[in-house]
Amino acid sequence: MSERLLGSGVDMLATAVLLLDRCLVICDANLAAETLLGLSRRALVGTVFPTLFSEMQGLDEQLRFTMDAQRGFWDNDVRLVRVNREPLHVNCLGSPVDMPDAVLLLELRKIEQQVRIEREALQLTQSQANRELIRNLAHEIKNPLGGLRGSAQLLEHELDRPELREYTQVIIKEADRLQMLMERLLTPHRVPTFGDVNIHEVCERVRTLVLAEFPRGIGIRRDYDTSLPDLCGDREQLIQAVLNVTRNAVQALLGPEGVAWLEACGASGQITFRTRIAWGVTIARERHRLALDLQVIDNGPGIPTEMVDRIFYPLVSGREGGTGLGLTLAQTFIQHHHGMVECQSEPGRTVFRFLVPISERPGAR
Repeated sequence: MSERLLGSGVDMLATAVLLLDRCLVICDANLAAETLLGLSRRALVGTVFPTLFSEMQGLDEQLRFTMDAQRGFWDNDVRLVRVNREPLHVNCLGSPVDMPDAVLLLELRKIEQQVRIEREALQLTQSQANRELIRNLAHEIKNPLGGLRGSAQLLEHELDRPELREYTQVIIKEADRLQMLMERLLTPHRVPTFGDVNIHEVCERVRTLVLAEFPRGIGIRRDYDTSLPDLCGDREQLIQAVLNVTRNAVQALLGPEGVAWLEACGASGQITFRTRIAWGVTIARERHRLALDLQVIDNGPGIPTEMVDRIFYPLVSGREGGTGLGLTLAQTFIQHHHGMVECQSEPGRTVFRFLVPISERPGAR
C-alpha cells in the first residue's frame, strides 16, 4: 500500500477527506472517505476521482479550476451519481495544498449525516433537560405523597364503617403506585457499574424474559454477528434498555392495531435482534472507530408519523395505560454508555437502533 500522506488523526474525523494530484488521481483517503464511497483505501488510491461517478454536477471542472486558480471553493449541495448505487448528496469543500504528490484537499460530508449530527446534538440537549426536569419534579412529588399515604392510613383507623375503608384503600394504593413511578423516574441517576459485557448474552436474557412474559403470538429471531468483541458497560442497564424497547415492540404487535395489521398481512408477530459492527461512527459530534450496532426490528403497523420525533420524551406514550417512561429510560441508559438510540418506522417495519462505542471505556472520560 502507498505511503500515508494524511496524518492518522484525520481518520477520527466524521468528514471524508481525499488528497488529489493534478490529474485528479486519489493520493490518500481517510476512514470516513472509505465509508462514504464504499471502497477501501487500497482501492481508492490510484483511482481517478471523477471515474467513481457517472454524474458530478460539474464538480470535476470546479476541482480543476480550483487547482489552476489556487483558490478554495465551497458547495453546500452536490449530487454525485454512482453506478448501480444510490446518489450521494454532499457538502463539498476544496482547498489547494502544497504537498509532494498532492495539490488538492477535498472534503465531503453527506448532507444526511450533517442533519443526523445536528439531530443527535438536539436530542442530547433535550434529553439532559428532560432528565433534570423529571428529577426535580419527582423529588417535589415524593414528599407530599408520603404525607398523603400516612394521612389515609390514620383516617382508615378512625372510620367505623368498613365500606368507607375502600376509599382510603384507593388513596393508599394510588399513592403507592405514584411512589413507584417516582422511583422509576429517579432510577437512571444510579452510577453505572462498568465491566465486560457480551451483547449477545444481553439479547438472550431479554429474549428469555420476553418469551416468558408473552409466550404466545410472538417470535424472536436472532441475526447475530458472533465476532463482536465484548462491550465495556453496565450489564443491568443494557438489559433494561433492550428490554424496554423490545417490550414496546411486543405490545405494539399484540395491541388491537397490531393484531389487525398482522391479520390483514397474513403474518405473525416477529421481532428480530440484529447485531453488527459499525465503522467510523459519529455520536454527539464525537468520532468512534468502532461501535456496536444493535437493531430491534418488528413487523408491526409502525409508529404514527406525528409521534416518531417525540417517542423518547418522558410521559409520551402511544399505548393506552402506558407510562411513557420505557423509551426515555432506554435512551438514558444508552447515553450512560456514550451511545444513542434512534428510530425509523414505516408500516411493516420499525427499527430501534442502538449505537454504542466499543473501542473505549465509557467511565474513563
